[in-house]
Amino acid sequence: MRIALFATCLADALFPPAAIATVQLLERLGHQVVFPSSQTCCGQMHINTGYLKEAVGVVRNHVESFESAGCDAVVAPSGSCVGSVRHQHAMVARRAGDEALATRAENIASRTYELSEFLIDVLGVDDVGAYYPHRVTYHPTCHSLRMLGVGDKPLRLLRNVRGLTLVELPAADSCCGFGGTFAIKNSDTSTAMLADKMGHILDTGAEVCSAGDSSCLMHIGGGLSRLRSGVRTVHLAEILAASA
Repeated sequence: MRIALFATCLADALFPPAAIATVQLLERLGHQVVFPSSQTCCGQMHINTGYLKEAVGVVRNHVESFESAGCDAVVAPSGSCVGSVRHQHAMVARRAGDEALATRAENIASRTYELSEFLIDVLGVDDVGAYYPHRVTYHPTCHSLRMLGVGDKPLRLLRNVRGLTLVELPAADSCCGFGGTFAIKNSDTSTAMLADKMGHILDTGAEVCSAGDSSCLMHIGGGLSRLRSGVRTVHLAEILAASA
């Protein structure tokens, strides 16, 4: 299968290992991965902040970038960005009166997947041959859980990683408090939510906290680092790409 990598701007600028691991994993499974170099931000930041008019050009660029790739599927290591593509892009185009762009956006959205759902729902794979000898807990990010409905797919993949001990995270479905600009506009509330999340992570005794979104891992990892907890944050893609 020919797959286009939707790297996301956060991975491109701050957390490239998540995008690199996604490519390594998909290629290991026998697929061709291409990177449309004209891709930029998906526009979620603009849309969520209310700049719908300004987001139209960003949506158009995303659609044109992945149309030109000529791929069977588009895969991203981010439930948040995939959620924006599926649930916001066509809406933004329609509000701007561009029905043709909305239709094209829906076509791209129908072939766009978060990594874990692509592996299980499209490829039918729940054992990717990974090896990761660590005690791991998993935080299901809000967008992957609520917007995309990935359910237990990441956990199914982690349970089949050799050497990995998966420990349940208490109150797993509670938000970590990041929420993009929410963490800036409502910093006190965000900090309190993060404190609860970190407490639950530390209660597991895990060495590693994993998730499918680098944004949440950035928030959680920053807090754990300030506590000098010794717990690392590692993207799901990096665990699944790991091998002996």
